[in-house]
Amino acid sequence: MIQLSLLENGTRVVTETIPGVSSVSIGFWVGVGSRDERTSEAGASHFLEHLLFKGTQELTASQLAKIVDRAGGDMNAFTTKEYTVFYLRLLSEDFRLGLDIMCGIMSRPALRVEDVEAERHVILDEILMHADEPADLVAERFNQAMFPEHPLGREVLGLQETVAALERDAIREYFETHYLSENMVIAIAGDVHHNSVVDALNGALTGRVGRIELDRQPPRQPAEILDITHRPIEQAHVMIGVRAPERRSRTRFALGLLNQALGGGISSRLFQEIREKRGLAYSVWSDRTAYTDAGTFSVSAGTSPEKVKEVIKLLNEELDKLSSDGLSEEEIDLARKHIRAETLLSSEDTGARMSRIGASVLLYDEVMTIYDALKRFDEVTLEEVNSLAATLFSRPRTLAVVGPFDPFSWTDEFSEA
Repeated sequence: MIQLSLLENGTRVVTETIPGVSSVSIGFWVGVGSRDERTSEAGASHFLEHLLFKGTQELTASQLAKIVDRAGGDMNAFTTKEYTVFYLRLLSEDFRLGLDIMCGIMSRPALRVEDVEAERHVILDEILMHADEPADLVAERFNQAMFPEHPLGREVLGLQETVAALERDAIREYFETHYLSENMVIAIAGDVHHNSVVDALNGALTGRVGRIELDRQPPRQPAEILDITHRPIEQAHVMIGVRAPERRSRTRFALGLLNQALGGGISSRLFQEIREKRGLAYSVWSDRTAYTDAGTFSVSAGTSPEKVKEVIKLLNEELDKLSSDGLSEEEIDLARKHIRAETLLSSEDTGARMSRIGASVLLYDEVMTIYDALKRFDEVTLEEVNSLAATLFSRPRTLAVVGPFDPFSWTDEFSEA
């Protein structure tokens, strides 16, 4: 059973009671991400994500880690362009312990100077590691080309120069400005009782009360067509895509089916055509990303440098076919069945259930049950999916490539491909 309440301080709390499990997953969803940073503070959201695990005003990082390990807990976080999530999964018998820990780091983080300096080095290493991973780098370059001179095109990790310059006081100000009670959603799934959770949170959650209205401006500049990045690597990486509907678009379920049929599984068009039939790539897939006011739909592949042009040609041909001919009824049926099975299988994990209800409330202001969501997929018609495909893939496409290529001498050839 899913229940939603408003705490005394204005924070929304949503729980899902799951009979027969012995674990609980606690998630704090904060409605701020990298697109909400000023240019000079790029990377602040991610920096803060690291720092909140460095302890509270009462606990050092070491003490916090020992408490979580002693309970056998799994605590982590991630930052996106529009929100940041902190979560903890542990046995339900330790639920109050876990709740106290999460309320402490979210309400009373230490943000010690020495911890800021230690994590700064960690994050700078993470940025370098990210740049050394071609699959990550091509996605970063693709996003920059898709949203030029816009915060959505900026890497979540930030830039080396901005991360190196961020001071503790600036990070604390960022926390106090954005981590307000009404900007957060607390999602809890597992062996819990809603009323007990609400009572416990009303007593344990302190911190700044209120909300901030974020000044998010939609992308207005057209996407760039081509981005080639030279790297002396053995495998080249390719990403081709278009701008797609925003998060709350009525087409989001049709887009989910389209994504699954095109590159979401081993029976998908891309996997069958490029890997199984031709052996041109080990990994090939499609992906969709949605934001408040924009989105992308992309296809990606990793292949040997000498096969890059052929792979690019085939990827574009598949998009052209979808634009002109659409999908078949069999492909849509396969996509529906896969999404249904994947959704139901994931529901056996309390972490996945917590993530689903947390994202639903924070991003959509609603709680949709698993079966409600599956019903929405079932209601999508073949005509709706094919109409969406025709609209999307008739748009100008952005191509990003990372590999051992000279950007200047290869530009014209890639454009022709």
